[in-house]
Amino acid sequence: AYQPILDARTRQIYGYEALVRSGLPEMTNAGAIVSASETLSQTTRLGRAVRREVADNARFAPPGATLFVNLHAHDLGDDSLLSAPLKDISRRVVLEVTEQANLGTVPDFQERVRQLRMAGYRIAVDDLGAGYASLSAMAQLEPEVVKLDMTLVRDIHTRATKQRLVRSISSLAQELGALVVAEGIETIEERDVLCALGCDLLQGYLFAKPTFGFAEDVRMDAA
Repeated sequence: AYQPILDARTRQIYGYEALVRSGLPEMTNAGAIVSASETLSQTTRLGRAVRREVADNARFAPPGATLFVNLHAHDLGDDSLLSAPLKDISRRVVLEVTEQANLGTVPDFQERVRQLRMAGYRIAVDDLGAGYASLSAMAQLEPEVVKLDMTLVRDIHTRATKQRLVRSISSLAQELGALVVAEGIETIEERDVLCALGCDLLQGYLFAKPTFGFAEDVRMDAA
């Protein structure tokens, strides 16, 4: 499934996040699927299946749209990232690194990230602000994109401390040349405050839910 991500400045679709889904009742969310893959030692197989699906679907996406693809830390060591199929569209792809606490277990981590950038990928740190691991990952990865943890976004219009944190993150990201994505936006009030605090990209149910396809009739002011 794909959820639109909007550009706060142009108010147009910037790209889409690819979100893994299953029709099985035991797998009602992405977390359950990833957890099962870890239990069964199948994270590499799952990651390859997701990337193959995104590559197949990419031809149906609007021209120039960026595709955000979640990447388990273990996947950083998978050589298939540097070959087809996703490699063929790498310059349209942002790899969102999840499970940042596991980065230290990846052999030759820094060299692998360098190779991914040389191949054309951009790197994102997901869930920034969720804890020490995400902040440490930002220092290690030096990402082109940072995604705010949903807990910072929720009710931010009523929480001065959250506003100060997001303002600081936005300022730091600007200094580093990184884009800031605020995800999980559900209200107009959250949207307006996040824009005022300097977030570059916006994502959430306020604009569109994930769909099996690439929704194009999406506007920031639709709500």
